[in-house]
Amino acid sequence: MPFRRFARQALTAVAATALCAGATTSALAAPPALVLQQPNVSLALANALVNATLAACHADGRSAVAVVVDRGGNLIAVQRDDSVGPHNTEAAQRKAFTALSTKTPTRLLAANARANPDSQNLNTVSSLLLIGGGVPLTVGKDVIGAIGVGGSGGAAQDEGCALKAIAQVLPAAAH
Repeated sequence: MPFRRFARQALTAVAATALCAGATTSALAAPPALVLQQPNVSLALANALVNATLAACHADGRSAVAVVVDRGGNLIAVQRDDSVGPHNTEAAQRKAFTALSTKTPTRLLAANARANPDSQNLNTVSSLLLIGGGVPLTVGKDVIGAIGVGGSGGAAQDEGCALKAIAQVLPAAAH
């Protein structure tokens, strides 16, 4: 008799747990239209891009710092060559953020801001850095993050290293 009572109690507990779990799942499930599903930069992708960027700079005989931010502007990966000044790390991160936020390569953005009087005030936005070397990362129509490069010898060189890395790691998204 004690075994039957134990078995009945155990079965009742399992059934109650299953019912509660089902109710909780249903109560917490949001309608699909309210839940965003967006592609984003993974750590593996960020590391591959940073490695490819530094390899591209090294192939040109240059040192650099490279950073990758995700679609929310969060720093995912960073590498700095030994000979690159520490200020370049912050600059590279701000370039990446600027490219992400504006969905525009920063060298183009800087040129547009200089040429267009309505855009000249962009240089007063403290989180933006209007210097070449930031490039958005796109997959299809989605901007999933950005890469920023600094310290390689100038805006064109910084951007060139980033573009070579993107072409190698994300060939379908190459600009």
